[in-house]
Amino acid sequence: MILRLINQLMPNVIAMKGEFIEATFETIYMTVVSAVIAGIFGLASGVCLVITEENGIAADTFIYSILDKIINLLRSIPFIILLAVIAPLTYFLVGTTVGTTASLVPLIFGIFPFYARQIQNALLDVDPGIIESAKSMGSSTIEIIFRVYLREGLADIVRVSTLTIISLLGLTTMAGAIGAGGLGDIAISIGYARFENDITFMAMIIILIMVFIVQLAGDWIARKVQKY
Repeated sequence: MILRLINQLMPNVIAMKGEFIEATFETIYMTVVSAVIAGIFGLASGVCLVITEENGIAADTFIYSILDKIINLLRSIPFIILLAVIAPLTYFLVGTTVGTTASLVPLIFGIFPFYARQIQNALLDVDPGIIESAKSMGSSTIEIIFRVYLREGLADIVRVSTLTIISLLGLTTMAGAIGAGGLGDIAISIGYARFENDITFMAMIIILIMVFIVQLAGDWIARKVQKY
């Protein structure tokens, strides 16, 4: 009974179940790889912004100003335009501008400035008294970064990382709509273009499930690290 109802409501989805499985793994691949690389750049940039600001532990207005402007510039470019603007760089790095691997370049450039700003805001909430205490005990800049900023701000870092991954999932669908593959490609090039609404609906459901999983995992991890 249930299978018959599914066949009636989503005939095109049943016919394309293999493509849906492949597209789901493509979306996961794009999200995970770009999240790891952008996470490294974003975390480093966010930390650098915090420690080089005017009252930071390694204040350097020149470095702060340059990095701040670069991040603001990249954040100001709409992602769909960024895809086209850095196409030559994408081609230079991976040899093509189409496909899941090619999409990693614009995804990284599109999400790391957002993550850097989120990290900056998270670390600015660390108690200044703890930082001053560490400085008075002779801790080096590196020690303060790892033992104070990253340790004390870990729960907030987990929360902003969760938010960033969810935003990244949205960007993968946008990239997929112009040839990067994944669920966005299926939703637009097949579901929307051919008026097969069940395909578009199923792609949306799968993406929503991914978002819920990421959110639940992020909340759970944040609660765990908050205890320490």
